[in-house]
Amino acid sequence: MTQTAVIERKAESSAAEIRPFRINIPEKVLVDLRQRIATTRWPSKELIADPSQGVQLATIQALMRYWATNHDWRKTEAKLNALPQFTTEIDGLAVHFIHVKSRHADALPLIITHGWPGSVIELLGTIGPLTDPTAHGGRAEDAFDLVLPSIPG
Repeated sequence: MTQTAVIERKAESSAAEIRPFRINIPEKVLVDLRQRIATTRWPSKELIADPSQGVQLATIQALMRYWATNHDWRKTEAKLNALPQFTTEIDGLAVHFIHVKSRHADALPLIITHGWPGSVIELLGTIGPLTDPTAHGGRAEDAFDLVLPSIPG
């Protein structure tokens, strides 16, 4: 094996390394997001009374108000950081994932992906019942070791 091949192999192995991950959104990023939402230039109200031509302005404005003022980003961050999170690189793309192992022996591995548009946050409610089914009225043999990747982008 040539020296170049050895260097390339080391680079490949370090890129594919699985690294622990914690979410830490800087406050200035959240302030910027809130400011951008507050300064959104809205179109005029739609001319029809139903959503047949798309999401209505009032619905979008209510959603934006929620994300700007009501959603507790730090609570969501803490909920995610309470879970074992990791990053790795696959085909040159950084990939984030949650990996929760069951306390039950012989748990089957299971990968669950969210849809688009979406977030791994949508899957958090599945973790307890799938990794610890006995705590949720199930049987130990129904347990899974979960991998929940975040769809890139």
